Amino acid sequence: MLLKPDFILKNIYEIDLALLKTEGIRAIFFDLDSTIMVSKSGEYHEKTENWLKEVDKDFFIAVITNNKHSDYLAKVKSVSNFQIIGNAKKPSTKAMKALLAKINIRPQEVVIVGDRPLTDILAGKLLGAKTILVGSINAENEGYATRFVRWLERRFILN
Repeated sequence: MLLKPDFILKNIYEIDLALLKTEGIRAIFFDLDSTIMVSKSGEYHEKTENWLKEVDKDFFIAVITNNKHSDYLAKVKSVSNFQIIGNAKKPSTKAMKALLAKINIRPQEVVIVGDRPLTDILAGKLLGAKTILVGSINAENEGYATRFVRWLERRFILN
């Protein structure tokens, strides 16, 4: 099924980096808002910064986001040590394919990590990559409407 991720985890910190490495994964493409950064904050939690430094030791990291606000993306780029690609129009795979060609990595060697089945997971599946669906990095502080939509997605799309 195109919307069923390879892994479903509570958050990014549960990703088994050693397992990904043994499976031949060389790159991790993250969604931005709610996946590795509190939505629209433009800042990483210290825990996330430290975790991303560990990821960077063994994997090429990129952020592929549908966010198209140039001021916000500039702020994110200023606090990131990896490539940020905005306005990706996921589930389109065009931006991801272009980046893979540039870094000479095959789709089978990348994992797509995101919080939305209809954009992140679908894009990863269409690309031919492994996929990891994570809960929001800020789940405890999200509003009721957002939590309800996430619940609906998981209930009806993933079952």
